[in-house]
Amino acid sequence: MSEHYDHGNTVAAWVAVVIGIVAFFVGTIGVVIAKPAIFWVGIGLLAVSALVGKVLALMGFGAQK
Repeated sequence: MSEHYDHGNTVAAWVAVVIGIVAFFVGTIGVVIAKPAIFWVGIGLLAVSALVGKVLALMGFGAQK
């Protein structure tokens, strides 16, 4: 079994997760206060999270192979 020394401990992973947490928080606030526009902003941030994580990984800030 191979060991993963950098499993999840990369800049790309941390940035994507932090943006994802903010996205879920914004979406939740939108649902609680019944503002669909804020909910959709949260959904958009979730997409941004995935995109930023992938771009950072491609720039070399992800796990090394």
